[in-house]
Amino acid sequence: MQTYERALQQAKNFLQEHDDFLIVSHVQPDGDAVSSTLTVGWLLSCLGKKFTMLNEGPIPQRMKFLWHADDIVNMSVQPLDRKYSRVICVDCADFRRVGLTEQYFADDALILNIDHHPTNDGYGSVNVIKADAAATAEILFDLLELWGVNWDAEIATLVYTGLLTDTGGFRYSNTSPQVMSIASALLSHGVNGPDLSERLLECLSLAQVQILTQALSTLEMTADGKIAWVTVRPEDMAAAGAENEDLEGIVNYPRNIQRVEVGILFKMIDGQAVKASLRSAGRVDVAALAHSFGGGGHVRAAGCRVEGTLAEVVERVVNRVKEQL
Repeated sequence: MQTYERALQQAKNFLQEHDDFLIVSHVQPDGDAVSSTLTVGWLLSCLGKKFTMLNEGPIPQRMKFLWHADDIVNMSVQPLDRKYSRVICVDCADFRRVGLTEQYFADDALILNIDHHPTNDGYGSVNVIKADAAATAEILFDLLELWGVNWDAEIATLVYTGLLTDTGGFRYSNTSPQVMSIASALLSHGVNGPDLSERLLECLSLAQVQILTQALSTLEMTADGKIAWVTVRPEDMAAAGAENEDLEGIVNYPRNIQRVEVGILFKMIDGQAVKASLRSAGRVDVAALAHSFGGGGHVRAAGCRVEGTLAEVVERVVNRVKEQL
């Protein structure tokens, strides 16, 4: 079996030997996806390489202060006019997570796949997958260390952002001694930890508060109190003036209720499909559960898109969780 160190070296070789890259992350990017995209972009800029950073949609507004965040192209607003033969996918648990950006991959594209999800099936020409890493940013820290980069506050802030957001402010079970050691090193390079926590985890927009209020009004639980869920419909989003980024963290509310083993947020996409975001207290492997519906993620945090009406999807997913319990 290929070692992690060998995979990192292959990634380094890939970046050194090629040029003119397309960097993509998963649809509806979170802090780790955005920071990982920018971290790779930062490294390529230091190497004098050409690159384009792309996502299917917009990045969260609260992350626009990060290094060159405005350079991530939103393809729904600004389509590209060409395809790329060298692609770097970051934080994409499986190939489907790149979304519509796939249309800009050349048929013979070589793909560097850097990810920390255990459900990643190694779809790249080069794969750097570390399932016990807290975030893709943790893997990129190791890659930057292998390169021997000159750390400054700019790049340290990018990597710290991925660690901070994917560990829930260093509160989740993936907060390992290694994560804290990396965070300490990054703080020594000039990261303003309290400021990032305030910007990325604490500050709420009015739209976030309004959609949270609406979601909590739909709270339902199973009779034994082990499964709890909330729902969001398109009309709720419109009434609150909310965007997809405003839903981040809502799923933790049903999960945090005492005795609840699995919390779920059901977001109706349209009349034919629903996105389910799942969080587990530990007894249920929600990554495996989501994978059974075509999704993926981590043991305690995962998601999937399920075809059907809201009522049908809620029944199917809740019943599958009951089976797991």
